[in-house]
Parts: sequence; structure tokens; C-alpha cells
Amino acid sequence: MSLRSKGIIAILFSALGFSLMNLFIPLAGDIPTIQKSFFRNLIAMIVAIIVLFNEHKKVPVKELEKPKSIPWAMLIMRSFIGTVGLWCNFYAMDHLMISDASVLNKLSPFATLIFSFLFLKEPMKKFHLVVLAFAFTGVLFVVKPTLASTTMFPYLIGILGGVSAGAAYTCVRKLNSMGVTPAFIIAFFSAFSTIISLPQLIFNYAPMSGQQILILLTVGLMATVGQFGITFAYKFAPASEISVFDYTNIIFTGLWGFIFLKQVPDRYSLLGYAMIMLAGILSFQYNRYLLNQMKKEG
Repeated sequence: MSLRSKGIIAILFSALGFSLMNLFIPLAGDIPTIQKSFFRNLIAMIVAIIVLFNEHKKVPVKELEKPKSIPWAMLIMRSFIGTVGLWCNFYAMDHLMISDASVLNKLSPFATLIFSFLFLKEPMKKFHLVVLAFAFTGVLFVVKPTLASTTMFPYLIGILGGVSAGAAYTCVRKLNSMGVTPAFIIAFFSAFSTIISLPQLIFNYAPMSGQQILILLTVGLMATVGQFGITFAYKFAPASEISVFDYTNIIFTGLWGFIFLKQVPDRYSLLGYAMIMLAGILSFQYNRYLLNQMKKEG
């Protein structure tokens, strides 16, 4: 099996893991969003720290050897923005159809494109602007904004979640360029998100049944499967070859919503899904074209 095929399989497992996480969030019942996210972060933190120290045994992780070398400001910014995005995504999953919330979260690559242009000075082509406009139109079909709508707030939170995720990924790109170890970035983010959720858990704790605790632990487990799936995927193959397959998350999530939650998107939402996914595919193909042109010229 080729490395590309292994990468595709890994990213499909990642999409499946995250889609099941999306399903279990509303299944956990009427529990505060931050309390739900705490369990997701707790499991991810435990696994990430174990992986980090296992890597450290094989090859010394410089951040553990020399803490003064850590770019704390950028790392904290990435973790804070990522935590806000995570909370927004969980809130949207609780208050919207999970397929709607999932597709709004997939706005993150487009937000990354904008933030990378603004703050990392990465070039943006005219074609990217066309793709962004196409994706924004798709969002309008999903949200269907009206002044009388009582559901606008959860949609806006869902959009904020996608934008925050894009901003967090931009910070990760910057951290990668600064040579920060990826395993350390993941472990720090997971620990930061867990700790920052503690005040909500302590002062506004909502009692849970054994079943709810089990569901929330499953949320954390599925998120971990998703995280490690995508990590292995990009070890096997570059994002330029396989990232488009991450959009299967939307399909999986919509399927679970239909089967287990009896959620049926209307035709406008389906059109919006298609437009956002098509925008992502077009952007993926165009970036591959640019990469191939650079290789030919180089």
C-alpha cells in the first residue's frame, strides 16, 4: 500500500472519529457546553502527554530540555483561540443540526487563508478570493439569515467557531515555522483547555448520570481518534494530496444526525453544504496546481 493510500485511510478514520464526537455531544443531554468540553479535553490531554513523553524518550523534545526556548506568547494565543473555537463548536452542536454545525466548522481552512495572508504575509491569488466568495454564499444558504430568525445566535457562534479554528491553525503554522515540536503544541493546548475549563466545572457543575459521564468520555475518546488520525495522515502524505478527504466529516456527521437524531437538512442547507465543500475542493485543486508549477519552475 502506498503512503498516499495510508494517508487517505488515516484521514478518513480521523473524519469518522470527529463525526462521532459531533454525534455524542448532543446525546450527552442538557449539560453546560464548557463542562462537556472539559471531558473532551481531559482525555485528549492525558493521551497527548503520554505521547509527548514517549517521544521524549526516543528523541529529546527541546521544549522539555530548554523551557526558555518556548515562544510562550504565540503558544498561549494558539491555545486560547483554539479553546474558544472548541467551545463555540460544542455550543453549535448542541443548538443546531449537527450537520449544520459541522459544515460551519469547516470554514476554518478559508479563515486560515485570510489570517495567513494578513498576519503571515502568505500570498493570496484572485482565485482564492473567488473561492472565498463561493464559500460565503454557501454559508448564507446554510444560515438563511432573517431579522426575525430566533436561531441566528447559534449559527453566529458556529461561524465564530470555524473562524477561531482557522485563526488557531494560523498560529500553529507560525509555531511550526518557529520550530516548536508538534507533540508539544498538542499537549500544551489540551492541558490549557482543560485547566481553563475548571472554574466552570467547579462553580457551575451540573450533576450527571453514569450514562452521561460515559457518553462524555466517549466524546473525548472519539476526539482523540480524530486528532491522532489526522496526525498520522499528514505523516504519511502531505496535506496537498489528502486534505480534501477531511470533508467526509460533513457526510459522516449528516448521516449520524439523520439515523440517530432524526435531523433532516432542508434543500437550502444541502445546497450550502455542497457549495462550501465544492469551494474547499476547488481550493485544494488550485493549491496543488500552484505547488506543481513551483516544482516545475524550481
